[in-house]
Amino acid sequence: MDEREQAERLSTELADWLDGLGLLPHLAEAGLPTVERTAAGQAIWRDRDGMPLTPERLRELETELRGQGEDPAHAVPVGLLQVARRAETRARLLASPTHDHASLAAVRGTSENATRFAVTKAGNERRMLVVPSPEGGGAVLVPAFQLGEDGGVREELLAVLEPLLAAGGDPFAVWAWLTQPAALLGGQVPEQAAADTDEHDLVVTAAIHLGERLRATPR
Repeated sequence: MDEREQAERLSTELADWLDGLGLLPHLAEAGLPTVERTAAGQAIWRDRDGMPLTPERLRELETELRGQGEDPAHAVPVGLLQVARRAETRARLLASPTHDHASLAAVRGTSENATRFAVTKAGNERRMLVVPSPEGGGAVLVPAFQLGEDGGVREELLAVLEPLLAAGGDPFAVWAWLTQPAALLGGQVPEQAAADTDEHDLVVTAAIHLGERLRATPR
């Protein structure tokens, strides 16, 4: 088998491996070369500049991807896996109830412009979790879990949101922590535990500690 045939075989093997792990869609976000398939199913790897990988660069990529763990044959590219998990978490969060300015205005019984101003002000003052909308263009979403029936932020969450938002981290990471079981709270869901007067101070303390970690995380 000559070098070209070896490279073609390695290209396909790497692509099939990552495809089986469900990681192919996340290569670009992880800063890695991407893959396209020919009509015959052959995998073509391209660097971020669009140029096909040389056989040498392809072997370097294999080493990079399989360099995690004690057994390279079964190693999983940890960094890429983390990117994929973040994407899955974000998709799950976006599938949960949210409001845009128009729908929140309807709940509050105010104009859309007034609601847009109020949301922007509350977000800037760290009194509301506001996340970027997948639509882009500066559009935002307001996760509904933090709101009461009148469309205002639940009073018991204000002291929890402030240290998290002050840290300036990924708003999706804050959203995820607030809405899923947290180790710091013995498996309780923070936004639910905050409504319990016996647990509220513990949730605030956990939020402060998480905020400190987020602030210390390199960006």
